[in-house]
Amino acid sequence: MTPRDLPRRGIVCAGNWIVDHVKLLDRLPGRGMLGNIQSETLGTGGAPFNVLMDLARMGASFPLLGLGVVGNDAGREFILRTCGSFHIDTSLLATTEDTATSYTDVMTEMGSGDRIFYHCRGANARFGIEHVPIKALPCRIFHLGYLLLLDRMDAPDADYGTVAARLLKLVRDAGIKTSVDVVSEESDRFRKIVPASLRHTDYLILNEIEAGRTTGRKVRDADGKLSGSAVTDAVEYLMELGNMELVCVHMPEGAYLRARDGRRQARGSLSLPAGYIQGAVGAGDAFCAGMLYGLHEDWDFDATMHLGSCAAAASLAHPSATDGMLSVAQLLELGQRFPEQNPPVKV
Repeated sequence: MTPRDLPRRGIVCAGNWIVDHVKLLDRLPGRGMLGNIQSETLGTGGAPFNVLMDLARMGASFPLLGLGVVGNDAGREFILRTCGSFHIDTSLLATTEDTATSYTDVMTEMGSGDRIFYHCRGANARFGIEHVPIKALPCRIFHLGYLLLLDRMDAPDADYGTVAARLLKLVRDAGIKTSVDVVSEESDRFRKIVPASLRHTDYLILNEIEAGRTTGRKVRDADGKLSGSAVTDAVEYLMELGNMELVCVHMPEGAYLRARDGRRQARGSLSLPAGYIQGAVGAGDAFCAGMLYGLHEDWDFDATMHLGSCAAAASLAHPSATDGMLSVAQLLELGQRFPEQNPPVKV
């Protein structure tokens, strides 16, 4: 019996493996100004590392496997040691001898959770299709992240637009559901790179800024006020660009989901007390992990989005990306403790 004949189970996360150096500052200073570092921790970074760790901390009973490229250095040892302690399979994580494991200096402002990233792409730039043994993967869901931060995956492909799009097509053809995430950056590359992958994506989970930049929609005004109508317009356009089963846009105010069959769902984020937020560096990946957990376990959309919101809230309680994550039962208790805001988008 081949892997394709067996019932599919588990989540594979592929792409950016990053070690975060999280520095908690009293303030994010302007150019040439001083900010005081109050504490510093070593943490997980990048979509695969964060999402897998979040799923493991949630208590996922299904297999978790990571794919990517790391350097032969202390960063790699931190990744292997951390994943090993949570029974995450890293046997397919490739090692390169001449490039450092990717890392990011995460400068996080106390109180607000606002942050700035200084990133070294490192070994992630080496990640290619040859590192993905598609025929041997027994998983139900293949999550790739981040588009726009994987040099070889973002490269042009004559037949599919980008190499990432080709990979997603091959994975989907193998009977595996595909999921993608996008990095937040200030550039005009979104509309050049992201759409090619959407034609071969089942689950698109991204934030409102990424959705807006991919579609050319302005989802917030100059004062930062969210436009719910612009979010829904962006999601409709994304559905036209791709072939997704669902698009889910998350934002500080909540989340909005549009399914291929026309179903639409919106939920507000949890109302958190003053002083609760210690860092927002992992909130997006935490929401994604909650969504993937629910999708893997065939939860309905409403429950799945609520778990994503609870996971994001748990992440906000810690300055690192994943150390604040709780078990599913504890996450749902968190959702009972803090009331939900009004949905940011009208359905």
